[in-house]
Amino acid sequence: MKKNKISILAAGSMGLATAVLLNNNGHDIQIWTPIKEEAELLNTVREYKDRMPGVFLPEGIMCSNDFEETVTNADTVVFTVPAQKTRETAKRLKQCLDKGLIGKDTIIVTCSKGIEIDSCKVLSEVIFEEIPELRLCVLTGPTFAIELAKELPSTVVCASDDMDAAGQIQELFMNSYLRVYTISDMVGAELAGALKNVIAFAAGISEGLGFQNNTKAALMTRGLAEITRLGVAMGASKDTFSGLAGMGDMILTCTGEYSRNRKAGILVGQGNTVDEAIKKVNMVVEGVLTAAPAYKLAQHHNIEMPIIKAIYDVVYNGKNPRDAVNDLMGRTKRAE
Repeated sequence: MKKNKISILAAGSMGLATAVLLNNNGHDIQIWTPIKEEAELLNTVREYKDRMPGVFLPEGIMCSNDFEETVTNADTVVFTVPAQKTRETAKRLKQCLDKGLIGKDTIIVTCSKGIEIDSCKVLSEVIFEEIPELRLCVLTGPTFAIELAKELPSTVVCASDDMDAAGQIQELFMNSYLRVYTISDMVGAELAGALKNVIAFAAGISEGLGFQNNTKAALMTRGLAEITRLGVAMGASKDTFSGLAGMGDMILTCTGEYSRNRKAGILVGQGNTVDEAIKKVNMVVEGVLTAAPAYKLAQHHNIEMPIIKAIYDVVYNGKNPRDAVNDLMGRTKRAE
């Protein structure tokens, strides 16, 4: 495979891990960050201790706060920006396309997980609205950035309506420690990746309240059932939710030590407010942000999602977490 120029948009944990992986695969990598000091830190110290301690960027990777410079002539552009920054970033990339800085054969890969709050749209829909000319893939699955950067065996799925593009991204990313599978269900892959963060937040709350394995298993299983119901109603394949994008990512985010959503939930279960928990985690907690559009989508499609609703009430209506658990356990009898 030829050497590609790949632009990574944002210097968060996944952006840095992706940059290291693709550099290891022999490609030309440039990272964009809107923060000048962040670019200077990565270009000099080569380590971002607050986000990826012990992971050093190879010398060939450069970081810039000049967006146009970073994406010019890119073969592939990887979105790792926070979910709520996706539209803004896509608009900027569209301007670069209109200026001829990138070509229409450029492939966009979004690694971000979330749902746009105002529109309740998954991120691929947001990007397509702003840049319909370019091909788009979704990369998702049970992968903590720090473990990927340490070259520990991991697996992801690449979802796209364009299976030729998905195959190219599979070839681009896959190596001895990352196995990439392809699927065509973009909506299902994105919904699974976004909504499991809400369930992971709930799983963390259960830990913070002192509950143990039975409770977490119940939350994960019934949470996945809720997500699957919504996904199918929105046109996704049921099978997607039993695979890496669904159950795989659910297991990781609800149980893993690096899960920011689980950490924030634990803090809330221990008595912190949601705002206090987010401040202590000191990173974007997508599960909190996704609770609102998830609840709205459930209402819009008339899908029963009691765990999602419980988290929505805790986050946005100030409901006591223990009361939320009591309400969930006291629901009317039904068949599984």
